[in-house]
Amino acid sequence: MNKKNFNKGVLLTSFGSFWWGFFGVIYFKYISFAGHVEVLIHRSVWTAFVLIVTTFLFSKWNILKKIFKDKKKLFILFISGFLIFINWGVWIYAISVDKIIDASFGYFIMPIISVFLGNFFFKEPITKKGKISIFLVIISVSYLTLLDFNSIPWVGLIVALSWSFYNLLRKKINVETDIGLLIESLYILPFVLVAFYFITINSYNDFSLSNPSLMPLLMLAGPMTVIPLFLYVRGVELAGLGPAGMIFYITPTLQFILGFFIYNEQFNINQLVSFILIWIAVFIYLKDIYEKN
Repeated sequence: MNKKNFNKGVLLTSFGSFWWGFFGVIYFKYISFAGHVEVLIHRSVWTAFVLIVTTFLFSKWNILKKIFKDKKKLFILFISGFLIFINWGVWIYAISVDKIIDASFGYFIMPIISVFLGNFFFKEPITKKGKISIFLVIISVSYLTLLDFNSIPWVGLIVALSWSFYNLLRKKINVETDIGLLIESLYILPFVLVAFYFITINSYNDFSLSNPSLMPLLMLAGPMTVIPLFLYVRGVELAGLGPAGMIFYITPTLQFILGFFIYNEQFNINQLVSFILIWIAVFIYLKDIYEKN
């Protein structure tokens, strides 16, 4: 591997992960006054818009047309679109109701769940350390379930499972990240436009011509989704999946730090014990990736 490309990939992946974990949290927290439903609508609409523009700029219409002729890929992208919509919705909800720490829990365990899913569906081998990491994740969730049912990070579990199954489906069809996300966004678009119509006729919307200064702020939800995606994916291409997987943990680490130190979210002793188990699992998982690369 070219060292210059590798270093560039590490830099891009790091910035993408930093963007998700820092700028993403601050931005979506800042616009949470609009309500998580409207924020989700704008994220969906403006992501589709930005991807249409990038598809035009990078001349990827032929790739898009080819996928439209493949019914299997279109069906799988419909399912993955539903999963990414759930992931976005739950994450935005978490931001708006002060559950950023719970969401970070999901992104900590997501790669480890992906290891299990890769073995179950694709027969990818799991190392001894991988099995230990999976076991610790199960113990962590079980611990919260048995000791404090109210502390179970449901938000984090839904975030982790939706994103893990999303990646599983996308791996199965091997479609370019941005083109796949564009098709998924187009599937989502009619539903969110109908939802926006209903919140508008009931005067629940913040996005309106009567408040023009707010409109660009909410429209930023599209670039705030697409830019870190491009950075991270390009970084993976240059640096490789293993190093990128290690770097990704910048995202949940920053989410946790912001949730605890900046937004003063509650964090009880049972959650602390659970997170310690997760951090041990993550350390074992990352060490395993490092040794294999």
